[in-house]
Amino acid sequence: MAKILMKGNEAVGKAAIEAGCKYFFGYPITPQNEIPEYMAKELPNRGGVFLQAESEVAAINMVYGAAGTGARVMTSSSSPGIALKQEGISYLAGAELPSVIVNMMRGGPGLGGIQPSQADYFMSTRGGGNGDYRHIVYAPATVQEAVDMVMEAFEVADYYRMPVMVAGDGMIGQMMEPVEFKAPKKRDLKEKTWASVGTEGKRQPNIINSLFLDPQELEDHCLRLEDKYATIEKDETQYEMYKTDDAELVFVAYGTTSRIVKNVVEELRAEGVKAGLIRPITLWPFPFKAFDEVAETAKNFITVEMSTGQMVEDVRLGANGRAPVHFTGRTGGMIPTPAGIKEKALEVLGGAR
Repeated sequence: MAKILMKGNEAVGKAAIEAGCKYFFGYPITPQNEIPEYMAKELPNRGGVFLQAESEVAAINMVYGAAGTGARVMTSSSSPGIALKQEGISYLAGAELPSVIVNMMRGGPGLGGIQPSQADYFMSTRGGGNGDYRHIVYAPATVQEAVDMVMEAFEVADYYRMPVMVAGDGMIGQMMEPVEFKAPKKRDLKEKTWASVGTEGKRQPNIINSLFLDPQELEDHCLRLEDKYATIEKDETQYEMYKTDDAELVFVAYGTTSRIVKNVVEELRAEGVKAGLIRPITLWPFPFKAFDEVAETAKNFITVEMSTGQMVEDVRLGANGRAPVHFTGRTGGMIPTPAGIKEKALEVLGGAR
């Protein structure tokens, strides 16, 4: 299949349509506006519906309604917009409704700026809504990965009956790279007998709900969700190990930041430093087991993020006291540079080599 040069946001839109997305509800915000623009133009041509809602809150509740019918549905936004959707995301999780949410992250807090950021890590992986819930979070490092992850997200959402997020920084949405659209790995999906699509007088109506007034019922529901999340942690964790076989200095970075770090790894290795990289591909479930793979060699970990340091907390949990964990990063839309990352590495190592 020939590759097509596409802007990241437009590639995300095309990937969603190729994955069978029939409904898109959203609201404009930079730097993800090309996603709804693409969907507005192309989705109706494929038998789907695009609707620009009056707000992000309205959009996520429209997602809830469409997902309740069993249709494949997506919304997208950027950081403050995703913050407004958090209550609706918790409803989707509580009602076990499959859906796909794309966040092209920008700097914050508040309205912040429109430049790329990774400062939504806490919001994405801890859940900004209420209650005990989780959702899978994919972190693409390239436009091709964004395409692949969006297509996989629809399959995974249906398979586990849950919302799935694809969290890229604003660079992913704005850069252009060659991509191809390959069918995702198909899951053994069950018929959506739970969907609310009318009964034709043949059965009792399905009720889509996340409200449980009996505390025992609610606890049973939450514990059943926990069992599902445990299965996801076991079966769906994804990560990349880059030159870690003998690595004594191990970077941890995700998304486009990991691409910058790979260059630093190459530079350091050329100077005799045994450097490597753990790249989380799923931010949740987080690849804690990756740290077991470097336990014998790692003497220092350096977390690199486009934030003031959020993933660093999970890195500390993964390291589990086996080696010191350091942090370097830029925030507010500033991007870490190879020189800055290398400077931090040399500081950790005790000076220039």
